[in-house]
Amino acid sequence: VQLQASGGGLVQSGDSLRLSCTVSGSMFITYHMGWFRQAPGKDREFVAHITKMGTTYYSDSVKGRFTISRDNAENTLFLQMNSLKPEDTAIYYCAADLTPYSSNTAYRLPGRYDYWGQGAQVTVSS
Repeated sequence: VQLQASGGGLVQSGDSLRLSCTVSGSMFITYHMGWFRQAPGKDREFVAHITKMGTTYYSDSVKGRFTISRDNAENTLFLQMNSLKPEDTAIYYCAADLTPYSSNTAYRLPGRYDYWGQGAQVTVSS
């Protein structure tokens, strides 16, 4: 399984960006998917998760500003980011969880995920 993230860039505070993550193969519809981010000198941090059934979860820091979605016909995961802040600056990673069942807690843990994309840099200037 290969994941390819795209859509990062340099924006100003208050702007919007949409990240995309294309997933290889024909089993995307069976995967739970997540977005994480990592700022310099910090641990990888959970951002958002969407189950294969479409249930979504968000970190408190992005709730109300970011929206995770998926297009199963196009094997693509999205992260719409609005009202961006300088503290959102990080490399954003998409990840696939191939576990058959969903979890209402473990989705926040990087170890839950089986495959990762290469990351997309998002830089928000003040």
